[in-house]
Amino acid sequence: MKDKLILVEKWARDGLTEQQIAKNLGIHQSTLEEYKLQYPEIKEALKKGKLPFIAEIENALAKRALGFEHIEEKTYIKIENGKEVKYKEQTKRYYPPDVAACSILLKNKDRGNWSDNPMKIDLEREFIAFRKEMEEKKIF
Repeated sequence: MKDKLILVEKWARDGLTEQQIAKNLGIHQSTLEEYKLQYPEIKEALKKGKLPFIAEIENALAKRALGFEHIEEKTYIKIENGKEVKYKEQTKRYYPPDVAACSILLKNKDRGNWSDNPMKIDLEREFIAFRKEMEEKKIF
């Protein structure tokens, strides 16, 4: 399995799901989950591979949230005087800001101010602090 780490990272970078990666490796997804627990380098390869893909998606989502302009180019072929003549047409298209994309970004990047359930965030923080305190006191 360790000899396939480069492929695992590449497949993750290409946007394949872990289920698809497991299929490419010829194993079941549950086996891949076990391997991730047994071999940290597999988990790391998956994580490392996903980073550029996730960043690319975040950038596209941010672009969509803010709105953007795009130049669209079309090529037309007309026959004039028995000859093919190519014409290129450029059109500037404007894509307005997308409210759904804004919502997704704000809820994930600024949870404290944009959560659907701010009390849940406070409870999660308290729970994490409680668990840390219990671990320090070795109660669990």
